[in-house]
Amino acid sequence: MFLGTYAPRLDEKGRIILPAKYRDELAPGLVMTRGQERCVYVFPRGEFEELHQTIRKAPITSKEARDYLRMFMSGASDEIPDKQNRVTIPANLRTYANLDRDVTVIGMGNRVEIWDTEAWSTYSAEQEGSFADITEEVIPGLF
Repeated sequence: MFLGTYAPRLDEKGRIILPAKYRDELAPGLVMTRGQERCVYVFPRGEFEELHQTIRKAPITSKEARDYLRMFMSGASDEIPDKQNRVTIPANLRTYANLDRDVTVIGMGNRVEIWDTEAWSTYSAEQEGSFADITEEVIPGLF
C-alpha cells in the first residue's frame, strides 16, 4: 500500500528517485498516465492491468466512457526503474502536470500521484477546510 508524502526533485532528464518505501512494489515495472487535477498517476504494472480489465468493460456506445478511456490510455507509459531507483516521467506527462524541478509524491493506497509542488500546496490548502468539515458520508461505510 502506498502511503505518505515525499518531495523528490526532477533531474535535468526528467527523472525522479522513487521514495524508498515504494521501490519494492514499483521495481518490477510501473505505468504512468494522466491523473485528474493535473497530476500523474503511477500504478504498479499489475494494478494497472487490473484497472484496465475493469475500465475496458465500459460500453463503447458511451461517449463519456470513450472520452475518458482515450485520455487515460493515450497518456499511459510503462516504465521500469533503473538501478539507482530512478524513473523517467515522459515529457508529455511532465507537460500535462506542469512538472518542473520541485515535485510532491503522495501515496494513494493502490497508486502514487506526482504533483507539481506548488499545485499540490494549493490543492491541499483548498481541500483542508472541506476535509475537516465533511458532515455527510462521502465514502459509504467508512465511519
